[in-house]
Formats: sequence, C-alpha cells, structure tokens
Amino acid sequence: MAERDVTIVHTTVLRWVQRFVPVFGKMWMKYARPVGSSWRVDETYIKVKRQWRYLYRAVDKQGQTVDLLLGKNRDKAAAVQFFKKAISSHEASEKITLDGSHASHQAVAELKAEGVLPAQTLVRTNKYLNNMAVLAV
Repeated sequence: MAERDVTIVHTTVLRWVQRFVPVFGKMWMKYARPVGSSWRVDETYIKVKRQWRYLYRAVDKQGQTVDLLLGKNRDKAAAVQFFKKAISSHEASEKITLDGSHASHQAVAELKAEGVLPAQTLVRTNKYLNNMAVLAV
C-alpha cells in the first residue's frame, strides 16, 4: 500500500483478516471437493524453525489432502487430536491405512470405543501404502 501512498496501520489489516477469512471460508466450501472414504495416514519427523516436530497428515485414495497436524509429540494423545480434527472437518472414513505406529492404532481403537469413529471402520496396516501421503503434500 505504501507504493500507492496509502498508510495503513497493522491492526487494520488484522481486522480485515478477522472479518473476511470466515466469509472466504464459507465461499470456499461451496467449491471444495469432498474427500474420499479411504484415508492413508502418515507421521513424519520434520524440522521447523530449528526444532524437530511431528507432522501428522492424511490423504484420500486420490491423493487429496484430508488434514494436517504439526505437533511436538508422536503419542496417542497427538494421534487422537489429529483424528478428531480430521473427522470434525470431514465425514469419518470407512478405511484407514496406517503404518506400524502403535500410537495411531491405539488412537483409532480409543475413538472407536468413544463412538467418534464407526465400529465398522476398517483399519489396515501397510508400511508403504500410506506413503502416498508423502507425495500429496
């Protein structure tokens, strides 16, 4: 804006963001494609601002991103948080493909017991099939 000789205070930009991001989100949902019912979930260790973090990510069978979560830990609590976030954004998956992470398997079992995930959700373990998530991000 400075090149157009318009002075704007940073709080004005913040107010614009707070006002228009929800409106944009509603408009975006009209055009966003729904994700598939078969999810491939992967966790990886990445460096963010010189600190190592776990990136949880899920993609559907077609490679469309379901959800992402960046966290400090790779434990059951983090996996539960990730799955709850993904399910709140989309419908629960019919099939979930996981790697050998015990935390993810425990999280899915806990969510099935709580009724967040349907009991008939198929959970598969495959070391390489879920790595499609790596290519989709």
